[in-house]
This record gives sequence, C-alpha cells and structure tokens, in this order.
Amino acid sequence: MTDRDHTAQRLLGASASHSYDPSVEIDWDAPLAPDLYYVPPQRSSLYGTAIWAGLSEQQRITLTRHEAASIAGLGIWFETILMQLLIRSYYGQDPTTAHAQYGLTEVADECRHSVMFGKMIDKLSTPVYRPAGVNAFLGKWIGATATGPRMFAAILICEEILDTLQREAMGSSEVQPLVRMVSRIHVVEEARHVRYAREELARQVRAAGSRRLMFDKLVIGRAAYLCGTRLIHPAVYKSVGVAPADGWRAARENPHFRETLRWAGERVVAFLGDLDLIDGPGKLLWKRSGLLPVG
Repeated sequence: MTDRDHTAQRLLGASASHSYDPSVEIDWDAPLAPDLYYVPPQRSSLYGTAIWAGLSEQQRITLTRHEAASIAGLGIWFETILMQLLIRSYYGQDPTTAHAQYGLTEVADECRHSVMFGKMIDKLSTPVYRPAGVNAFLGKWIGATATGPRMFAAILICEEILDTLQREAMGSSEVQPLVRMVSRIHVVEEARHVRYAREELARQVRAAGSRRLMFDKLVIGRAAYLCGTRLIHPAVYKSVGVAPADGWRAARENPHFRETLRWAGERVVAFLGDLDLIDGPGKLLWKRSGLLPVG
C-alpha cells in the first residue's frame, strides 16, 4: 500500500466515524435570533470604518447576514469546482484503492456541504452571491481542465480561509446558533479534506517540472486574488443602503478587514510558500489579493 493509500485509509475511517447529515443535525425551522450577528462583528468588512459608525445596530446585523451569505456562496462555488475535479481525477484511477475511494467520499461530503450552505442562504433570505463575469468563466475552465498542483492549491486557498473564519464563528456567543452549527459541521469534515489536499499537493509539486509549475503558479495566484477580493461580494452593501463600489472601496481600505484577510489566509499562505507556489508569475496577484502578510 502506498503512502497516499495509507493516508486515505485513515481518512476513510475518520469519515465513517465523524460525518454529519445537516438535514438531521440542524434545526432548520428554529427562528433566527434578532439580536445576534451572522459573523463576529469585528470580522465584518466595514467594522471600524466611518460607514460602520453610521449604521444602527440592526443595520450592522443585517450587513453581517449578507456577508455570511456571500461567504457561503463562494464556498458553494468552490465546492462545485472541487467536485468536478475529484470526479475527473477518479475517472482514471483504480477504484479498488483507498485513495480513489476517499476521493469519492470527499465528493459525498461536499455534496452535503453545498446543500447545507444553500439551505442556510435560503434561511437568511438573502440573494445568492457568487462570482460572475471573468471569474465565472475561469471557474468553469478550472473545473473542466485543472490537474496537478493548480487543482489542489486553488481549492486549498478557499477551503483553509473558510475554515479559519468558521473556527472562530462557531465559538462566538455573538453569532447566530444556525451559523455556528453550520460552521461546526463544516470545520469537522473539512479538516479531512485539507489533510488529503495538502499531502496530495506536496506529492504533485515534487512530481511536476519547473515549466509546468510556472503556469500553475499563475493559476494559483488568480485563485488567491479571487478569494481575497470576492470573499465579500460588493453587492452585499446594498442591504444597508451603501453603493457597492463605495462599500467595496471602504472594505479594501479598511485596516481591520485587511488584517482579517491576512489572518484568515495565514496558514495556507505559509504552506504554499513552503512549497514555493507563491513566487513567480502569480506573485502580483497574491499581493493584490490582500492575503499576504505586510512587509
């Protein structure tokens, strides 16, 4: 048995012991608390700005409701791409191996997660915020073509950012019980996915040639740029009467939110940096993403 199969075997065991059905585990009929936030308030993109100071408490809660929906919408978008990648990868694998079987197990997990996020967005009564335009086109392209390092690194960026945000949210008494429970389920199951992707990415990087990695670094940088700039969709600011362009500009200039982005991306940035996947043609996109540490 190969090392990747040993890892997959352990993850299959963990999946059997610690998997959840959100339709059963979450009380979707429970009312939302009118006085609780949907993300910790200090993580709101406008926290600490002049716009935030001018909002009422209820408007601040409303803004975080739309921000939570934006984060969930981006999560669904990336998970849909990931499921395509895993299915394409599985197509050519030996179905008797643990590695191939864990890939399908992760697809099943991601199916449940996407349904869970979709039900949460519906419960929040917000629009479905998702990448559009060039980002939507690139998502389709990656889903249809990506292999090797760019496949796993692009997905890791979004997965690990969401994981960091949700680990904090699930323990915050200021956050809605629904969001905390959704976060808890996702964090527990996503830990397996991150382990699988990290180990596979390291193997893929070792096997890839320098020419291949140059192109992959560009694609990875574009994925980082998308995550950093579209984690919070500009349209969320309309929910509190702020023009999307004004809200987006205020968020991008907000030192509190810039620090949140760096904090959320800290683990994955360090990991990809150790693999030398941030340097090269994608470095400028990384800098514009807001995910890199200052300096």
